[in-house]
Amino acid sequence: MATPLNNKIGVIVDSFGIGVRQGLLKAKEVGAEGVQIYAVSGEMDPAVLDSAARRELRSYIGGLGLEISALCGDLGGHGFQDAAANPAKIEKSKRILDLAVELGTPIVTTHIGIVPDDRDGAIYAAMQSACDELGRYAKSMNAYFAIETGPEPAAHLKSFLDTLSTNGVSVNFDPANMVMVTGDDPVQGVITLKDYIVHTHVKDGRRLRVVDPRKVYGFLGYEEMSHEHIAEMAGEGADFAELALGEGDVDFEAYFAALQSIGYGGYLTIEREVGSQPEQDIRKAVEFIKRYR
Repeated sequence: MATPLNNKIGVIVDSFGIGVRQGLLKAKEVGAEGVQIYAVSGEMDPAVLDSAARRELRSYIGGLGLEISALCGDLGGHGFQDAAANPAKIEKSKRILDLAVELGTPIVTTHIGIVPDDRDGAIYAAMQSACDELGRYAKSMNAYFAIETGPEPAAHLKSFLDTLSTNGVSVNFDPANMVMVTGDDPVQGVITLKDYIVHTHVKDGRRLRVVDPRKVYGFLGYEEMSHEHIAEMAGEGADFAELALGEGDVDFEAYFAALQSIGYGGYLTIEREVGSQPEQDIRKAVEFIKRYR
């Protein structure tokens, strides 16, 4: 790669599986500069963290010399496909974004559900309406809801984002999801979505056989989605496999070069959803990225 990377390295704290505080310490220990944290339920639920707790947590993270690259506000289920469920999900998402801004990051990553092909259908309309409202709210705070790539090809996601009134809903680019599920090319995907990428994941994987994305990510009237479900699907005898960095089909040299070519200056955040030794895998992933610096 012609030019060394200068992006900061992040880690999803929850990937360690040891709780937020211990996960923060471990992220620092393995050499990360930033962290992404799930903020949907439990100790990071916005309804649980009062103002004093938020100030204390921000101070604690800063004291470790870390930044928050993003919060994860993925509410699972069918994303925003169900118009009846959307008001509550929109409200919760706004509160997660409020928390993110208070903690010093303008980004909340999420899944919105698979964008259907039928632009005239009720599901497309429900998703479009919800995302437009969320996008306008985020824009008012100079912030973003960032949709994770994977459920649909990059070109189809871009065509959906182009219909929204702001770029307050943008993209969290995950190359492995594209490789594992849709078979889309992450390098071309970066170019296609260049105007929307505000956060990225560094994850590797391989598609073992063609899989219906609805089986992975859920679809209204089909199945519900959760990160636990996706991790289970990447296990033994699966349709795809999440692998350690460099062991899958993501061409990281080309992927990093593509990010550089569009001027992306944000975080490269490591996600590890499977495996029995997450700390070891994440430590190796940090070293893997550092080779490109």
